[in-house]
Amino acid sequence: MLRLTFLIRRKQGMTREAMQRYWLEEHAPLVASHSQTLNMLRYVQVHTTDDDHGRLTGRRGQMEEPYDGVAEVWWNSKDAMVEATRSNEGRQIDQILRSDEEQFMDLERSVAWFNYEYPQVNPTPENVVATERSSLLKLYFPLRQIESLSVEEAQWYWRTHHGPVIRRQAHGSGILRYQQVHRDEPELTAGINGSRGSKVEPYLGHAEVWMDRTAMGNPTPENKAASKRAYEDEAKFIDFARSSMFLTKEHVIIDRR
Repeated sequence: MLRLTFLIRRKQGMTREAMQRYWLEEHAPLVASHSQTLNMLRYVQVHTTDDDHGRLTGRRGQMEEPYDGVAEVWWNSKDAMVEATRSNEGRQIDQILRSDEEQFMDLERSVAWFNYEYPQVNPTPENVVATERSSLLKLYFPLRQIESLSVEEAQWYWRTHHGPVIRRQAHGSGILRYQQVHRDEPELTAGINGSRGSKVEPYLGHAEVWMDRTAMGNPTPENKAASKRAYEDEAKFIDFARSSMFLTKEHVIIDRR
């Protein structure tokens, strides 16, 4: 599957609450009404919570400020996405959606990229969702690599070295699900950011971790040790100052899987 990740910062003058309300109540139905024409397999809004996200960074130091939310869209394949969105009707719909995005998004400070998933800790079926009424949270970690590594080198290390580090200690860390989502399709990524006027460099990808809030409030010795090992390995490929980390809740708008 091809996946779109769209990190969103709210329009200047809007509160996060107002932005998320418009996004969910006004924009989501608009997207849903065109989703079949655009061949969307799944569409999820990921809303940043009001938690103190600064506490997440720990020994990573100062990181970029959290985004206000993330739009996620899946297609069965790259061909399915290109065929639908590059048709005359698809281009017209994109104009409609882009016009509505301007009502609540700061498009210059938001950024999107196309990517592919690499599941690491993955239950079957894939039905772990951090809904508003559950105690589950989804940790979002958009990251950029250190200067000494190319995109390909950093993604390779992330996938082949860091992934096993996290998998081995997932139980002790309270992780219910963990995915690496790697940026790809550079032409498509450049196209969507160019059409929206983004001035933000796309990230290498993002890590997403589902966990229970109750496990976060009372860290065990095992959890503390796991966090230390994770950080020490992250420092080998992640530029923390150019990365971000925040907690979210999910709103599943469309799911045709």
